[in-house]
Amino acid sequence: MPICERDPWRDQYFENIPCPENVLIPTDDFDSWPWYPEHNWIYDKLKIAQSQGLICGPHGVAPPNYPVFSKPVMNLKGMGLGSRVISSGEEMQRRSTPGHFWMPLLEGPHVSTDCAVVKGQVKWLRHATGVPGPEGTFKYWTLHAELMPELATYLKAWVARHMTTYTGMMNFETIGGKIIEAHLRFADQWCDLNGKGWIEAMVRLYADGKWQYEDGQRRVGYSIPLFARHNNNFVHPPREHQSRIRSLPQVSSLQITFYENKDASDHPMPPGGFRVGIINAWDLQAGFAAVDELAKAFPNHSLLRS
Repeated sequence: MPICERDPWRDQYFENIPCPENVLIPTDDFDSWPWYPEHNWIYDKLKIAQSQGLICGPHGVAPPNYPVFSKPVMNLKGMGLGSRVISSGEEMQRRSTPGHFWMPLLEGPHVSTDCAVVKGQVKWLRHATGVPGPEGTFKYWTLHAELMPELATYLKAWVARHMTTYTGMMNFETIGGKIIEAHLRFADQWCDLNGKGWIEAMVRLYADGKWQYEDGQRRVGYSIPLFARHNNNFVHPPREHQSRIRSLPQVSSLQITFYENKDASDHPMPPGGFRVGIINAWDLQAGFAAVDELAKAFPNHSLLRS
């Protein structure tokens, strides 16, 4: 398998893709860190903020005003672990945590952007926007067909300035056009929605250092999670139930996003809920219908529904 995937529910996207044996393509920051020592500084979120001229600092250094957004300087697990809004100096003193920093509380669209990069030049990119839910969760993501010109220009300039020797995929999370996180990987949650031949093109990027992909048939897609309450352990839906969901109209894929043999508390999840599954679909209402069908496999009292 060409993609080094830690989450078995995403093997479905990569298992039949040919790839040279010596090519390693990360989908997880834990792999990206040791494989790209020259560039893994981007996982330092304080440096990312400083690279954009944002007012920021580690805990112990007082912000000039409040509210601010606080989070760990590094968090390779993701899922918004340890992040929060801090509204006053008193709260900052009470919440002060070694290894955390503060930055402006940004406003505007929360966008995830995947980029194909060749020697510091962005050759392809695509945006997804999320509708926020409670405490670090998302109601759904929209994978857009059109570019966001201002954001695309900003990211291309940032990559050209800071990543001149890098070739591979990158993912950026931005709020209001400012980078809040950067990753040496792509977003594998919805890569099936990028279109036929996209994964093969990504393999060529890592194998040959070139980006070649005909991208003229983009379609809008949607990625819709199903969350449950914390402190519950779950079992996977029966295979027949999963197959029925995958066969529903406009559904691209189904991911059951937890391990049955691990306690729920051992899964990195946002504070607002435990994610049990994801539906990727080409139509939003069809995706919601598929999520409703998925929900039937779990105890109703445990689910969190909008």
